Amino acid sequence: MSGLSIVRDIMRRPGGTFSLVAVVAIVIVAIAAPVIVPYGPNAIAPADRLLGPSLSHWFGTDHLGRDLLSRLIFGTRVAMGVASSVMAISFTAGILLGIVAALSPRAIDLMIVGIFDVVTAFPSVVLALALVAVFGPGLNNVVLLVSVVLIPRFGRVARAQTISIRNSPFIEAEKVLGAQRWRIIFTHVVPNIIGPIFVLACMNIPVVITIEAGLSFLGLGVRPPLASWGNLLNDGYTYLDQSTWPTVFSGLALIVATLGFSLLGESLRDTLDPKLRSGL
Repeated sequence: MSGLSIVRDIMRRPGGTFSLVAVVAIVIVAIAAPVIVPYGPNAIAPADRLLGPSLSHWFGTDHLGRDLLSRLIFGTRVAMGVASSVMAISFTAGILLGIVAALSPRAIDLMIVGIFDVVTAFPSVVLALALVAVFGPGLNNVVLLVSVVLIPRFGRVARAQTISIRNSPFIEAEKVLGAQRWRIIFTHVVPNIIGPIFVLACMNIPVVITIEAGLSFLGLGVRPPLASWGNLLNDGYTYLDQSTWPTVFSGLALIVATLGFSLLGESLRDTLDPKLRSGL
């Protein structure tokens, strides 16, 4: 399927158009954040603290007089930066470990699967909280530790997909012709398993965004004054009796991002699955 036909199929599905518009808008805002912000995200103006929406501050201001729209825009940049970094690490490591497990002797396979079982035995948020509490807060620690939490999700799918094709005729033919293992992996195995794992990555981006926001809300994630949706929620909760706007707008940003990426992942899954495509 071409990229254009995939986009058309996604837009024909329930929520598909919303998901595409939301995701494209979020990505554009994250990339163009330094250009489109009306004020510096950390510019303090005590005289303008906790103002409501107006022509000068479209989303109002926070308890330090900082422009909420500017901080939300930079919060989008932080959220997408964390999500893309975590996806890159966990996606790559999960595929490599899954393929190694599927193509290795049984002892190595059992050891890798056992590690996956230990990590997945804990709820994602609880494990992320525990790891960050041990290793300390900060943007880099959040990226690395959330990646560790998500690696088994990709590894299990990669292992299952590799097992399903490792004895296929085209793989056996390559072995008979004397192809090296690395060539078989990168020429035949990876291209045949990448589709389902890519869909899984799209559906896990909201998980990363919510974990990062939750950690930042608790003071264990992105540290102030760096803008994060979780930090904005925390500030809004602290001053909820004086202004509801920080909580409302940061909550809406989280809702739109999680819905957009979740619906996009589901639409991609339905579009790329031949059994589900026949229902169109």
